[in-house]
Amino acid sequence: MTKKINLLAHLKSDFAAGLVVFLVALPLCLGIAMASGAPLFSGIIAGIVGGIVVGYFSTSHLSVTGPAAGLTAIVLTAVTDLGAFNIFLTAVFIAGLIQLLLGFLKAGTLSNYIPTNVIEGMLAGIGIIIILKQLPHAVGYDADFEGDEAFLQADGSNTFSSLFGLLNYVQLGSILISVISLTILISWDKLPALKKIKAIPGALVAVLLGVILNEWFTISGSSLMIQKQHLVSLPVPQSIDEFQNIFLFPDFSSITNVKVWTVGLTIAVVASIETLLCIEAADRMDAQKRYTDTNVELKAQGIGNIASSLLGGLPMTSVVVRTSANNNAGAKTKMSAIIHGVLLLLCVLAIPTLLNKIPLATLASILLMVGYKLAKPETFKHFWDRGKYQFVPFIATLLAVVLTDLLKGVALGLVISIIFVLKGNLKRAYSFRKEAYADGDIIHIDLAQEVSFLNKAAIKSTLNDLPENARVVINAEDTVYIAHDVLDLIKEFKKNRAKEYNIKVKLVGFKKAYDLTNTGDEEKHVFVEKNPNKL
Repeated sequence: MTKKINLLAHLKSDFAAGLVVFLVALPLCLGIAMASGAPLFSGIIAGIVGGIVVGYFSTSHLSVTGPAAGLTAIVLTAVTDLGAFNIFLTAVFIAGLIQLLLGFLKAGTLSNYIPTNVIEGMLAGIGIIIILKQLPHAVGYDADFEGDEAFLQADGSNTFSSLFGLLNYVQLGSILISVISLTILISWDKLPALKKIKAIPGALVAVLLGVILNEWFTISGSSLMIQKQHLVSLPVPQSIDEFQNIFLFPDFSSITNVKVWTVGLTIAVVASIETLLCIEAADRMDAQKRYTDTNVELKAQGIGNIASSLLGGLPMTSVVVRTSANNNAGAKTKMSAIIHGVLLLLCVLAIPTLLNKIPLATLASILLMVGYKLAKPETFKHFWDRGKYQFVPFIATLLAVVLTDLLKGVALGLVISIIFVLKGNLKRAYSFRKEAYADGDIIHIDLAQEVSFLNKAAIKSTLNDLPENARVVINAEDTVYIAHDVLDLIKEFKKNRAKEYNIKVKLVGFKKAYDLTNTGDEEKHVFVEKNPNKL
């Protein structure tokens, strides 16, 4: 049973965290909408609904929901194929209904089967992506979309090739503001002199200082002035009619269209997988080690997508970047996610002009710090020290996330982890060498606590390697479960090969139900151990 949380108990720290997440989410919501080929305000609507609606129904303490970069390609293709954005909104509505159903079917438990090294590899990979994607903004090169986290770009370039062209687009004002912002963010929690004003988030100070500096550059006519294209770009409605036109509604007359249902199912599956991955990551970040009910989370996401579609918003998922920013900013409860949604709503309604003065370089600095904390060198060392079976899936997931996308990266990490599990199960702890065998030795084969079909190959190989006239003890005293495949293998060995090669077999600890009791002939043999070898 989930413990009821007082959402106002940590209002001070949650408000500060919600403010930071709001500053991070604003350009991401706009950029993802732009990258998706959707109206810009559809991204803001999804951010507001993700914060307030999903935040309210979710049981996650740290997760933040909003429009996701992982859905941009799906949205862009779907809007084009369906021919109209309001028809696409019907597909989002259907996706929400499917997620609700998945929640009731308890599909959220699937996230429990994702290994820790894969989750950590995903987080570190996203951290590196954030750093690579925000470096251009930090120096004043803002040609790519804010929300585009894919390796391959629409113009045929990729994340790395974009970095090579940075020197041609350097803007000194952006670099100066980035350096100052990073200095503030790094020193804010470390300098004793700043302890008295810790209630004010360092990110807010960096944003305000960035705005003030650029206003000063502009008024003084300095060459350091940051141009409009390097600032936050939020649409500003000039009239009530323009504001009303922001909201679009689903075209439910298209609900019989098979394509609409196909898109809805695709969004539901991808969004649910990304959400479950993020929830696992959020729970791992949580210093208090609280756990989220993933089935409730799927229901919350379904309600959120239904609400977003009815208001003209993009589909959403729980998002790692905003969740990481939320955790790093000191969030204690889900109130921070709700606050970020409220701030998005209030600022879009009240002060869009002021928000448009925020330099992207300042926001890039905030995200660079988030990226570093996700991909700390200590994380790499931790998995390296734990050996190749932990490090290889970790590093493979990281590289695949960076070079492809989140889902493909996690899929590769899971495949490698499964291969390593199989390899571990198939690995033999005893390898009989004929030349090392001395007459009179007794060979011991001690079975593990659980012997599954995965162990069949190793046991079969060991039995086949036994020499003629050998004496063998197969011990199952510590075994709780033996697969029927392995039992049949042992029966066949006793019945055929053992008799053919005059191998004396003694079975120890096998349950009567297995029907593998020693025969009278075998019980006559008394084994005197000289140099036992164990499996």
